[in-house]
Amino acid sequence: MSKIKPFIRSSYAVAALITACCILLHFMDTNSLLAFRRDGIANGEYWRLFTGNLLHTNQWHLLMNLAGLWVLLLLFKPHFQALSFTLIFSALCLLQGLGLYLFYPGLLGYVGLSGMLHGLFTYGAIRDISTGLKSGYLLLLGVIIKVAYEQIFGASAQVTEMIGARVATEAHLVGVITGIFVVGLVSLFSKLYRKANI
Repeated sequence: MSKIKPFIRSSYAVAALITACCILLHFMDTNSLLAFRRDGIANGEYWRLFTGNLLHTNQWHLLMNLAGLWVLLLLFKPHFQALSFTLIFSALCLLQGLGLYLFYPGLLGYVGLSGMLHGLFTYGAIRDISTGLKSGYLLLLGVIIKVAYEQIFGASAQVTEMIGARVATEAHLVGVITGIFVVGLVSLFSKLYRKANI
């Protein structure tokens, strides 16, 4: 019991809940209700901005995204507690949906965590930099080069074939931008909190 409590209060518990939710939604076939669909959002179905991130085109897509989530959590574990990870994950998902809706009017539909994962990676790399880890610069440069390459040349044909759909490289770009934005938000709230408690 003493080992369970720390797990429940950790970011791992949040990631486990997200994993279970994504798996459940995938096998319940909820795309028609929850996927990012531009026409649905325009008609007031605003939850799709968030929930579209939790759906996937097939099992490979689901497996790759969930593996990515856990790898990033392990890579950037020092930056996350249960509450902060929950808030950052939620903010990145919502901003991902908003970014795609506002800036890519030609994108009619989208599902998957990959955009949010790019945001989480960017957030973690910048936080590494802020704590003095030089590797953060390499990580940030790497994700910027990857996303820039995708904007010019597109995604890998192998990944497209594996997930059974076009890779929405727009989502990756939005993810990087929202990751930077969330770092700014977190820094702002941290400063306001410190001032309030002086």
